[in-house]
Amino acid sequence: MTLPMRSQPFDTRDFRRALGQFATGVCVVTVRDPDGHPQGLTVNSFASVSLEPPLVLWSLARSSSVFPAFHGATHFAVNVLAADQIDLSNRFAAPGERFAGLAWEEGHHGLPLLRGCLANFECTTAATHEGGDHVIFIGEVARYDARPGTPLVYSGGRYAQALPHDG
Repeated sequence: MTLPMRSQPFDTRDFRRALGQFATGVCVVTVRDPDGHPQGLTVNSFASVSLEPPLVLWSLARSSSVFPAFHGATHFAVNVLAADQIDLSNRFAAPGERFAGLAWEEGHHGLPLLRGCLANFECTTAATHEGGDHVIFIGEVARYDARPGTPLVYSGGRYAQALPHDG
């Protein structure tokens, strides 16, 4: 079956729905704002770029309330969420003081590292690139930590489960 090609202009809701067909992991990216306060948000745009040097990327909407904290930041951390961290994902996706009452650890350059995550990547901002209404952040990984577990997955506008596949 061949699907019809969509023509310009894009229906943004329909386009977003189509993008949602690609399952992603869920991360919380954190930073210290210029005043030293921890800031962060939930993202699913995280990806690896290179092994030599170790580079990762993620993107942030210019309209995000935390954009000023990340814009110009020299360091950031990516916290890869485990399947049992839906509440943490929702906390960092909602407006408000996301770190209020939350226990976290201080990493390299004072970066906020969330507890119980499957992986934490502490990065130096290597580059930023314009990407329409987003900015793409590329980070060189300075330190990382990982543990086994089941990742939190997002697909089709909702949380999903990653199932083992023996292939």
